[in-house]
Amino acid sequence: MKALKIDHIGVAVKSAEEASKIFKSVLGLQTEEEILEDRKLKVVMVKIGESRVELLEDLDENGTISKFIEKRGEGLHHMALEVDDVYKSVEKLKAEGYRILSDPAPGAGGTIVAFVHPKDVHGVLLELVERRKNDE
Repeated sequence: MKALKIDHIGVAVKSAEEASKIFKSVLGLQTEEEILEDRKLKVVMVKIGESRVELLEDLDENGTISKFIEKRGEGLHHMALEVDDVYKSVEKLKAEGYRILSDPAPGAGGTIVAFVHPKDVHGVLLELVERRKNDE
């Protein structure tokens, strides 16, 4: 298991369109929007150099992001690290006693992702991201 870089910071928002305005209009950054049908999420990725900010809008009023906002308000939701192999990373973390909230599954932008319980990461939900090669 090798962490390569901070991939993105996830931010829970009520409106991804509204939240992206400061990044697009004021800061002149590029954004990409994607709908994750299986998770009922609208995702707007804001590119900032090699890193990104991921704006997460729930399309389901009873979804995870909606519940997060109801409990904590809009704001920082998770930190994502790019890893060389998400499957090996999950196995190593499990072997070390960390709780994995989800088996590796498809994420935004053709990635494979898994989440580590925030109680095991000092209050921060940690997402592991593996970028898939074009031939996979």
